[in-house]
Amino acid sequence: MGLFDQVLNAVNDPQRQANSNQLGGILSMVQQLSNNSGTDPGTMQSVLSVVGHYVRSSLQNAGPEQAQGLVNQYGGTAYNPQAVDALLGPALQQQVVQDAMQRTGLNPQTIQSLLPVLVPLALKFLQGGNNTQNPQAGNSVLDSFLDRNQDGNLDLGDALNAARQFLGR
Repeated sequence: MGLFDQVLNAVNDPQRQANSNQLGGILSMVQQLSNNSGTDPGTMQSVLSVVGHYVRSSLQNAGPEQAQGLVNQYGGTAYNPQAVDALLGPALQQQVVQDAMQRTGLNPQTIQSLLPVLVPLALKFLQGGNNTQNPQAGNSVLDSFLDRNQDGNLDLGDALNAARQFLGR
């Protein structure tokens, strides 16, 4: 099952944290970032896809329990450079900037300035799979994002685009 399918299941499951308001808030923040940086939504989606790729790698390397802890600790909609440092570190940050620059044509300063908001937003998106009744029950959205079933079907930018269409935005 794909990442967005897991998000939809979480939205429809009253025991999961995801809801339409949470998704709408994330999408609004991405739109605001797009407007503030003078980029179109497609470019911002591409940057978010690059960021998501590196966030996924970092969370996979962290292991399941630590990954969930990072999602819980740093997921949000506010500027948070500590989230970037915790997940990417300086060397990976440079790779993210280079990859996003090659993919989008944005200047490196713009991309670097977006990271402290995009990384927490990516983690906020993943929080939707948290079980509100039983936190030990696992996070279906995070599991799908980390491709624990190894079906290769995931991309954060695509999932947010599907959420935008689902919410009619």
